[in-house]
Amino acid sequence: MILDKMLKARHMSKTLSATKKLLSERGESNAASMASDLIENFKTLDDEQKSEYFLHLSEKLNPSPADVLSAAELYSKDPSADNFVWLMKVSESPRQELLRRLNRAPGGTHMIIDMRHQVLKLLPKKPELKAVDADMQHLLNSWFNPGFLKMHQVDWKSPAHILEKIIQHEAVHEIDGWDDLRRRLQPDRRCFSFFHPQLPDEPLIFVEVALLPDIPESIAPLVDKKSSALESNQYKCAIFYSISNCQPGLRGVSMGNFLIKRVAESLKKEFPSLKTFCTLSPIPGLMEWLGSHADLPLDHLKPAVLEKYQEAIKVFNLKEKSWHDRLQNGWHPDLSSLKEKEALMALCAIYLLYYSPRRGGNSVAKFHLGNGAKLHRINWSGDLSKKGIKQSAGLMVNYLYDLDKVEDNHERFVNGEVIYSRAVSQLV
Repeated sequence: MILDKMLKARHMSKTLSATKKLLSERGESNAASMASDLIENFKTLDDEQKSEYFLHLSEKLNPSPADVLSAAELYSKDPSADNFVWLMKVSESPRQELLRRLNRAPGGTHMIIDMRHQVLKLLPKKPELKAVDADMQHLLNSWFNPGFLKMHQVDWKSPAHILEKIIQHEAVHEIDGWDDLRRRLQPDRRCFSFFHPQLPDEPLIFVEVALLPDIPESIAPLVDKKSSALESNQYKCAIFYSISNCQPGLRGVSMGNFLIKRVAESLKKEFPSLKTFCTLSPIPGLMEWLGSHADLPLDHLKPAVLEKYQEAIKVFNLKEKSWHDRLQNGWHPDLSSLKEKEALMALCAIYLLYYSPRRGGNSVAKFHLGNGAKLHRINWSGDLSKKGIKQSAGLMVNYLYDLDKVEDNHERFVNGEVIYSRAVSQLV
């Protein structure tokens, strides 16, 4: 036990020493080897010690308050370019320079992504690491700018380790082995991923696309591994039915919106017959929202919408019985009455229309609507899997990408407005 403690203490001491040495290095020649030394020492730390190390970065590598105040006062009196540059220099934390130097080592980029993943897991219990996370995200946003990213189609001829990672990281509709993956990579199914030059064997984020004659209402036919591939003359719609992040440490680094737009442009060039670009998306959090928000103030709703909402929640007695209880008792879309169907569709429409732009709104809706898509259609019995029923009572959504209107739609959503179709308006 004593030897273990001594060994752990030695590992921490060497890691902190390597950190100080790397940060104090003035020349370029030894920077890469010093960065590699820090990486190897950091790897010897256990989870508790890594937490201690991040706290060290949080406490010891902040900018000098006195220098920041002095530079800010100087810039306030004389907002010259020189004074602005000086203010920016003294207000940047030494952590950022440490991370930049760490990035010079082979594998440094990957290490920083992994370190941020660990910081993100610690944040809920250690909010004092927020500045460390902010510095990491700031640099990763620059390093993973879409201009640096390469989009590649993943197909059956892609290296096995890439295919394995697609199976591993699929987060929306689980891939059931190699036969399932093979079907998802046939000619009428496409998979595209972003890669970074420093991580050529690591997909960062990928999107799966189905090429179809019409906009689908349910997910089952799209992920049926026994289905037959369609001929290219039947392709009229490109359906984005799954998008998955492969690197948790890149959370908050914007890539998915650029990937979808690049894929749409690429497919349009390959298949001029494609006229429609749309999603078939889940609604995670709908049932949770119904259970927790049914009795909250709804003053921001228009009177007619509020009345519709109140009528709908009465159908399910949301104030008296939780949705989780109802689901456990065997509730299923196929067993619903017409009145229940209309009520649930109305509640979903209200959720997406009036809560998506707000803080805490549905994450998938925020992504697509913020990306310039239009709320096109809500589909009953879109996903009858256990997961689909649990998170959204089986409902799914089509978000429509009109490539000529995405910029305008994006601006309107930023200002709190959801663009939606007549079909959606009729639900409320």
